[in-house]
Amino acid sequence: MNNQSISNKYLLKRFYPYFKPYWRILVLDLLCASLTSACELVLPVIVRFITNTVTTSPESLTVEVVVRITLVYIALRLVDVFGNYYMQNNGHIMGARIEADMRSDLFEKFQELSYGFYSHNKIGQLISRITTDLFDIAEFAHHCPEEYFIAAVKIVVAFVILIRVNVPLTLLLFTLIPLMLLFAMKYRVRMRNAFKWQRSELGEINSGVEDSLLGIRVSKSFANEDIEEERFAEGNERFLTTKKVGYKNMAGFRSVTRLFDGLMYISLVFFGSMALIYNKITAGDFVAYLMYAAVLLESIRRVVEFTEQFQRGITGIERFVEIMDTKIEVDDEPGAIDMPDEVKGDIEFKDVSFAYSDAKEDCVLCGINLNIKSGENIALVGPSGAGKTTFCNLIPRFYDVTGGCITVDGHDIRYYKVRSLRTKIGMMQQDVYLFSDTVAGNIGYGKPGASREEIEAAAKLAGADEFIRELPDGYDTYVGERGARLSGGQKQRISIARVFLKNPPILILDEATSALDNESEHYVQESLAELAKGRTTITIAHRLSTVRNADRIIVLTEDGIAEEGSHEELIKKGGIYASMHNFTL
Repeated sequence: MNNQSISNKYLLKRFYPYFKPYWRILVLDLLCASLTSACELVLPVIVRFITNTVTTSPESLTVEVVVRITLVYIALRLVDVFGNYYMQNNGHIMGARIEADMRSDLFEKFQELSYGFYSHNKIGQLISRITTDLFDIAEFAHHCPEEYFIAAVKIVVAFVILIRVNVPLTLLLFTLIPLMLLFAMKYRVRMRNAFKWQRSELGEINSGVEDSLLGIRVSKSFANEDIEEERFAEGNERFLTTKKVGYKNMAGFRSVTRLFDGLMYISLVFFGSMALIYNKITAGDFVAYLMYAAVLLESIRRVVEFTEQFQRGITGIERFVEIMDTKIEVDDEPGAIDMPDEVKGDIEFKDVSFAYSDAKEDCVLCGINLNIKSGENIALVGPSGAGKTTFCNLIPRFYDVTGGCITVDGHDIRYYKVRSLRTKIGMMQQDVYLFSDTVAGNIGYGKPGASREEIEAAAKLAGADEFIRELPDGYDTYVGERGARLSGGQKQRISIARVFLKNPPILILDEATSALDNESEHYVQESLAELAKGRTTITIAHRLSTVRNADRIIVLTEDGIAEEGSHEELIKKGGIYASMHNFTL
């Protein structure tokens, strides 16, 4: 478990701005809270009046008086009902709105965070932060100010009345209350740590389930369902352990409050009874005192027990703040501008080096110098681990270079806004990702707002129109989770259509056909060839047969660029590329 690292004061300060848009609702909510508290505090006064009147001058307690008291109390109860309705309805809606605002901010932050963040964090953990954590924050947002305000009103009013009724009993009561709070608060930090541990383990379970379900075909093909069940059981047991720790601290917390609660009541009954025996207090005052003491103790008990909800909420806020304070590794530089609409596509690597921030080994790329002309089709080949994918990921600034610079049309890419730069680059990868949407929706993702005619035109250019029209609902066919209802070749051609629709001047193909069968590869290669026309194209490939027609082939090794030239030039040279080519024959 992690120890508390951020103070409650700081977390509440960060949370406060989310209340600002709803301050009117909050003020009315607290006003209703004060009215409901006042209604509750009136009952002991009525009971005291009736009891004292009966014992001192019973003839004064007439039917008319009782009816008036009853009508007043009914009126107060109606106020209480309407006030409570507002609190339960509008108060909860306020909490839900705050939850929605925070979820929007968190999702926006997720969109801004760089590739490096997602390589170090599990998706299940992030989903837990945007769902479970924020649900507890919504409850916290509604109940926290309300509970503390009601408690403050009741405690102050009850203290003023109690001290006027009997000073010794009140002093006794307010001596025991701090002791109860002192012992109860010892469990506060333990509960917060336990809840934070629970959230972390819940995120692990989410990650495990997501990983298992996405890989269900693999696990079934290897008949490894029992292994997946065992993994889940281990995670489930760890989560159960966190719950046990949390409930153990919660039980101790509540036991302490109940112990002192009982001590205070029995002390009041004992010393109050003694005061009655020696005529130090009237029967009506004693009954009213016990009722006010009950109101006071109930308020304190609710505040103390609300600590559980408070800790859940503050833990959620802490985890929210952790994400919001995460540094964006790749962001717009000061003074960055939009790329011009017309981009030639000249790309130059100037003494470029790159190393991952947490890497213990040497640079992935070191001292790379390369000039790619506008419209040129180059291919990157080389052994695995040489940095080919990293090379391509640096161009759209998925990562920033750690040395040197990359220019497009003569300008350092950091000179441009990240979003603007990426709109000019189209990427095709081996692992095609299709969203849970229709075929048209997935193609249209390349150009939001595109017309159906534009989508269909892009599909024709990609050689996908024919098979799309043969699908059950044509372009409106739902593709399933990650495109599960389509073949690999179909998914690739839809992703190519998406890039056609985007129409970028720079194209990056990262082993786009390596997972396809020969027939599918043939169709996709034709589509890619059409797509590459007139664009600066960089292709990563393990199959050398797919890049032999490239204008220039770059052989990248762990030591940098080892060779470059056309297929024929490199074969004649008899170097690394020729060896690779001969090995594949």
